[in-house]
Amino acid sequence: MQKLVKIFLIIFSVSVFAQEQVLTSYNIFNLKSVTDTETSPDGKYVAYTVNIPRPFTDKPGSDYKHLYLLNIESGSATPLLEGKQSISQLRWSPDSKTIAFLSRLGEEKYTQVYFINPEGGSPEKITNSESSVQEFEFHPDGSTLGYVASEPESSKKKELKEKGFDAEIYEEEVRDLNLYLFDLKSNETKKLTSGFTVYDFEWSPDGSQILAVCADKNLVDYSYMFKRIFLINPGTGERSMLVENPGKLGQVAWAPDGKHIAFISATDVNDPVSGTLYVAEVPNNKKFSELKIYSEDFVGDVTHIVWKDESTILFSADEGVNTTFSERNINMPARKILIEAGKIFFSNFSYENGIVSLAGNTASHPSELFTLKIDENELVKHTDHNPWLAKVKLAKQEKIEYEARDGLRIEGVLLYPLNFSEGKKYPLIVYAHGGPESCVKNGWSTNYNMWGQVAAAKDYFVFMPNYRSSSGRGEEFSRMDFGDLGDEEFNDVIDGIDFLINKGWVDKDKVGIGGGSYGGYFSGWAATKHTDRFAAAVSFVGISNQISKRNTTDIPYEDYYVHWGLWTHEDYDLIYDRSPVKYANQSKTPTLILHGKEDPRVHPSQSLELYRALKTHGKAPVRLVWYPGQGHGNSKNTSKLDYSLRTMEWFDYYLKSDKPKDKMPDMWLDIESEEITQVQ
Repeated sequence: MQKLVKIFLIIFSVSVFAQEQVLTSYNIFNLKSVTDTETSPDGKYVAYTVNIPRPFTDKPGSDYKHLYLLNIESGSATPLLEGKQSISQLRWSPDSKTIAFLSRLGEEKYTQVYFINPEGGSPEKITNSESSVQEFEFHPDGSTLGYVASEPESSKKKELKEKGFDAEIYEEEVRDLNLYLFDLKSNETKKLTSGFTVYDFEWSPDGSQILAVCADKNLVDYSYMFKRIFLINPGTGERSMLVENPGKLGQVAWAPDGKHIAFISATDVNDPVSGTLYVAEVPNNKKFSELKIYSEDFVGDVTHIVWKDESTILFSADEGVNTTFSERNINMPARKILIEAGKIFFSNFSYENGIVSLAGNTASHPSELFTLKIDENELVKHTDHNPWLAKVKLAKQEKIEYEARDGLRIEGVLLYPLNFSEGKKYPLIVYAHGGPESCVKNGWSTNYNMWGQVAAAKDYFVFMPNYRSSSGRGEEFSRMDFGDLGDEEFNDVIDGIDFLINKGWVDKDKVGIGGGSYGGYFSGWAATKHTDRFAAAVSFVGISNQISKRNTTDIPYEDYYVHWGLWTHEDYDLIYDRSPVKYANQSKTPTLILHGKEDPRVHPSQSLELYRALKTHGKAPVRLVWYPGQGHGNSKNTSKLDYSLRTMEWFDYYLKSDKPKDKMPDMWLDIESEEITQVQ
């Protein structure tokens, strides 16, 4: 009888577990997501890629991306290219008979352009570039490929390396990105440009001109702040300025009749977000300030554009925590919304022959493939690459709004504890997004570096505020930190925490904060300047000293033009006053610091400074974790899992456990081999 009871209890426990499965740091590595989509010119197919987390049984590295094909009429999806490879930048040939993509297959040293037949078969390598191809486009008649790649390494550099001289000349060795033309019949390659860098380009509809986004140098700061719009003659390589846009520049697109271009730009050099839609005539005789803004009838930021016809633009936009999809006739006074706010969440899309394809997500599911028939306004979901999620219990997620202390309305996203009960107080994790010119949307919010449903399953509230200076609320809102970072912005975070505390939901003594980049800066700021409010902090690739950060980052001009508006020597005291290290001596917040050792954006020394200051002068435990081979964020599967496990353990220890708060969790993670096996 006892044996039967035990068997019943085991079966019952297994059954309950199966019904109540929750997301963990391990099984988020089972999550697949649709990434790029490309509609065929004839409107019959969609080529798309699926991000496949790299199994832990493989050598550590980044995720894979597989190639799929959707037949729109039948609704069937077929894998075209799977395995241990990564596919990107899908393009259809003009006759819809070939899918082109970028990859580095087999033993290939550099990323090249490949062709594959949509009916199946092996991919064919097309280009033989001496450096990795960055961008490519078909000529409208399909005869030629334009592609962008850097100058090959100089013979002098090769000669020195062969003799053992491996000195690197910082920034001076960076090679221009040139535009090349590859004739698909003769297999001959022509170098079209030199002496400047081409970041992006698009053929004119008749193939007689090339619309190009160029800068003087191939440096990150130039890609942020100094890209301008040119026309290039494909016969001679001669270029001429079309639009002298100021500051940040996003996507450019040529109208089907070749008479206009649309582009996404900052409004001036101090605008931190390239989120405003403009249209210019070709040729253009107007100054930038004279061009009409075509996104002035809403408060948000345009993220992607495609011409529907010669007078109508399709565009996606961030509006607060939501995404919208609209069309705008350039001769009409207002837009028409095709996908309402809050329905699905996405940032770009493809359009051909009446069919829109996009990778859309929701609060309950990562990105899947959707299509929209423009004339019928019919949105259809075609894929489900994570059927196992149907068995997972997910926490409630919603948009929240509250009033900051100065009366400004602030939006955010809130995840409830999975087992939330009114009248009970819970620990809180604040996720601070980076940028600050970015925003959290009310879609899928769980990743290796976003605790989302993993933390909610452990009965945390997870609060993700879009504090002032975030994108998605228009130009005025995103400029609100200009000249003075980290002060009023962070008050918005504290006011949001108080909003939740006053509702009786959050235990004020169990509040943690974490984030990466600018979110890492906020976490260091919380652990030092506002230490009385936070019981735990996690700073990832974060800024700790604004003075030394500005002298070590690869984007000093971006920092100057769109954030500070002054150099350090012009107000040394203000710059240092906005640095977490200044307040490290008063810290009582246990702080976990993590950083990629190869980060060019926020130098790893920023985390070392915070660690040393807290270790020397702070009054709470501090730990610094380096990730070798990683940059401004983790790409390697093992580094991602380490981050997710280690940060959750930190929050659990200081926000939920009864363990002594002057101690730290074991520095060696207890990796559960059975769980690792289950996520293959």
